[in-house]
Amino acid sequence: MGESETIGVGLLFEEMTEEHLAGVLDIYNYYVLNTTVSFHTEPLTLDEMRQSVLSGDPRFKSYAIMQAGSLAGYVLITRHKNKQAYDTSGEISIYLSPDSGGRGIGGQALMFIEQKAAALQFHALVATVCSDNEPSRRLFIRHGYEQSALFRQIGRKFGRWLDIASYQKIIVPADHSNS
Repeated sequence: MGESETIGVGLLFEEMTEEHLAGVLDIYNYYVLNTTVSFHTEPLTLDEMRQSVLSGDPRFKSYAIMQAGSLAGYVLITRHKNKQAYDTSGEISIYLSPDSGGRGIGGQALMFIEQKAAALQFHALVATVCSDNEPSRRLFIRHGYEQSALFRQIGRKFGRWLDIASYQKIIVPADHSNS
């Protein structure tokens, strides 16, 4: 069994396991089929979701967000780029069940994953957001992320050209040194 940690009022962050996968897949595929939050255009399979959230690398973690015994969403930190110089950078993503938005869960998930990232010695975090996704854009800006890139008309979904923006925050790792 993986680690778990309670944060805020009634939220439990559990390290992602096989038992969470079906629920996490349902959440993600909702966004695939109904929104521009994800740039996938076809639903993922359980195996594809497993590969996405269970990396096997101890630095890149995924957590189920539980509230009152139900899956409210998930948060993860993944490899930003597959080159060694990027090893102190991570990409973060937060997906909430469609009925869990607007209740402060995203902000608590963001603070939780930032603490985990600092403890794992990450220096910079990046979040990539479709420019249509105003709630996520506001969330990252409110928590000190700055827009660091804008890619215009980089994707096409639902017959529309879509932009993405990258948001970045420098975090201070635990036991920070000048190296």
